[in-house]
Order: sequence, then structure tokens, then C-alpha cells
Amino acid sequence: MLLRDHPLMSYHGVPSWPPVWTWKDGRQKKFHRGEIGILKAVTISNIQPADRCFLYIEHEGSSYIGCLLFDDSTFCGQVARLLQGYCNRPIAEIGSLDLSATL
Repeated sequence: MLLRDHPLMSYHGVPSWPPVWTWKDGRQKKFHRGEIGILKAVTISNIQPADRCFLYIEHEGSSYIGCLLFDDSTFCGQVARLLQGYCNRPIAEIGSLDLSATL
């Protein structure tokens, strides 16, 4: 099962992957969608239940943040820990991760 297709990668029935990217800073204030950029950091929400994590990426000289929302906070924590090990990798590659053996 690929990360992008996993049934728990959703919030109230709406798929969370790929997140909507919000421009943070950099060369141009552009809005992008899809599996773009290079993952730079992952943080999990401090608010309980921790049902969301934040992905920070770089793309075409700019920085963006995206949020993954989950119905299952335990799965959210597992995904956040997994993704922290994939910093400096392309988001498209991360979406293709096979979760069947890891989670």
C-alpha cells in the first residue's frame, strides 16, 4: 500500500495527500499543488489530540508548508516519525513509499 493511497491518509473522508502547499518565503510567492519539492522538516501538532503534522518543503527557491490531517492520531504520529526519516527527499518519492511493511 503506497502512502499516497493509504485509507488512513484522510480526514473526515477527504484525502490528506498531497497536502495543500502554502508559500512561506523565498524568491516568488507562487501557489503550488501536488507532489512537488523536497521535504526539509516534519513536525507534529502540539495540540491534543495530535491529529495533524506539518511538512516543510523547498521548491524552486521558495519554502512552503503543508498540513496532513488525520482521523487517527496514532497513525498521524507513525506517519510523522516515518517522514522525519525522509528529509531531503522528493515529495513524489515519499508519496510512493510502500507502507505495508513499515506501519
